[in-house]
Amino acid sequence: QVQLSESGGGLVQAGGSLRLSCAASGRTFSTYFMAWFRQAPGKEREFVAVISTNGGTSYYADSVKGRFTISRDNAKNTVYLQMNSLKPEDTAVYYCAAGNSRVTSASMRNDRSYDYWGQGTQVTVSS
Repeated sequence: QVQLSESGGGLVQAGGSLRLSCAASGRTFSTYFMAWFRQAPGKEREFVAVISTNGGTSYYADSVKGRFTISRDNAKNTVYLQMNSLKPEDTAVYYCAAGNSRVTSASMRNDRSYDYWGQGTQVTVSS
């Protein structure tokens, strides 16, 4: 069982930066792929980024590539999302998620591949 708790959201002007954190409970954090998803009002939840268990590999949605960076610290049971050059269209509730056996190269962008979810943190980017 893994419990996830996001923090770091807030209101920022376009072009600004935020760093989201997701703290995980449990002793098996390092065995999970960790991902960030987001959901804007009236839209479906969408993939943002995922990182491998040891942090050596990461993938991004095209919409955030080059602006966002996902990282993890297994000693602290925490995954991060550094968001730079924010745009109004980045406004959403951001969720972290943990998964292992069902996360593959083909499925990692699908939210159904993840077993555990945080409660979400709101990010609002003003123009």
